[in-house]
Amino acid sequence: MELKLYDTLTREKRVFTPLDPANVRMYVCGPTVYDFAHIGNARPVIVFDVLFRLLRHLYGADHVTYVRNITDVDDKINARAAEEFPGLPLNEAIRKVTEKTDRQFHEDVAALGCLPPTVEPRATDHIAEMKTLIERLIASGHAYVAEGNVLFSVPSMSDYGRLSKKPLDELIAGARVEIAAYKKHPQDFVLWKPSAPGEPAWPSPAGIAVPGRPGWHIECSAMSWKYLGEVFDIHGGGIDLVFPHHENEIAQSRCAFYTPVMANFWMHNGFLQVEGEKMSKSTGNFVTIHELLSGWQGIAWPGIVVRFAMLLTHYRQPVDFTERALDEASMALRAFHFFASSIPAAHPSPEFMDAMADDLNTPRAIAELHRLQKLAKTPSPNQFDAAIQLASNLSLLGFDVRQYDPEWLQKQVVAKRVGGRTPEIERLIAERATARTNRDWKESDRIRDELAKMGVVLKDSKGGTTWEVAR
Repeated sequence: MELKLYDTLTREKRVFTPLDPANVRMYVCGPTVYDFAHIGNARPVIVFDVLFRLLRHLYGADHVTYVRNITDVDDKINARAAEEFPGLPLNEAIRKVTEKTDRQFHEDVAALGCLPPTVEPRATDHIAEMKTLIERLIASGHAYVAEGNVLFSVPSMSDYGRLSKKPLDELIAGARVEIAAYKKHPQDFVLWKPSAPGEPAWPSPAGIAVPGRPGWHIECSAMSWKYLGEVFDIHGGGIDLVFPHHENEIAQSRCAFYTPVMANFWMHNGFLQVEGEKMSKSTGNFVTIHELLSGWQGIAWPGIVVRFAMLLTHYRQPVDFTERALDEASMALRAFHFFASSIPAAHPSPEFMDAMADDLNTPRAIAELHRLQKLAKTPSPNQFDAAIQLASNLSLLGFDVRQYDPEWLQKQVVAKRVGGRTPEIERLIAERATARTNRDWKESDRIRDELAKMGVVLKDSKGGTTWEVAR
């Protein structure tokens, strides 16, 4: 089986061949810990967790290194700290903000079923590596000092812009760049800048007397270099990071190490909308992962359902995150839970692996889950094998259905949709059960019809009567 991945840099799907099969290396840009992560942030976390699991399956768990950083020094963090704790010294306020946000992020992604990365470096622990890279760039003529800043000289790199596939003049026209008189070129970007009094600060590189702090882009170049080397296999993140962040990472790393590439594959997940609209606080549809898990649209959605809903769409395509998608995910997981919750995982099905090897084609992989579920519920010699493969496929996608309580979720969904009428529904169902016991079929049918008008569908079986809301 050949794993093929789409490379944003070359704009093609290629066979993935690791630089070293004994140490497959992947870097993904992680959170800036100034606010709770929103569901748009959840998408790359889930997507690259799936890739991490697939690589571990193919090459062995001990032969894959996954690095996802934490940005804990940034202008947004400073602004949020000053806003939330105006009475505290800024550095103390920053610590409170980053500790709270960092803790919530890890709780959220754990609830989404994501494995911890192999290494999770924090930017503030790697200032020395950043300064080393900056010194190298200055020495090679790719960076310069101006008024206490160190800037990367974009014109010094002849093929700058290859990732975003735009010429330099177009990048300048379309980018939000800081206008500063000390810049030699409008597109030059900051590697290091002086800190204002009270802001986080470290001794500056290049003999600059004023203490300062790193720019955003240099952080990822330094941390990926520290843990993965000058060139590694895969660099991932959201499509919004292609320019300027990933373009600038490439510029820094390649010019510091004189390498033709920084990573052999650049992978980006598509944008996310909520109920058909761009997510924005101004439109009122901004949803954090924490809000989704604790109660969104009247329901506290389990992380396993959120994860499934995300994977219904191919990772490179835009995803419309809707309550309907969550409903679809919860219904599928209910069906899978019945057959796979008590069966150990063994080997995934060939059809499932073919789908995953085709650039993480999770929609096709999920179609295979449904095929196996139908086989598992149909009496045949292959029935048990289908259930085993279903459990194995679910495990590789990161779904532990044993920890999923479909009835608990169903009760939440029902409670929301029928409002406060749940006790009335339960009473009518009990009365119908009595009528059925007494063989009063006319009364039984009357109650069933009354419930149907309320939007309740009954399902009778030998084990009793269950119910759900009509769709």
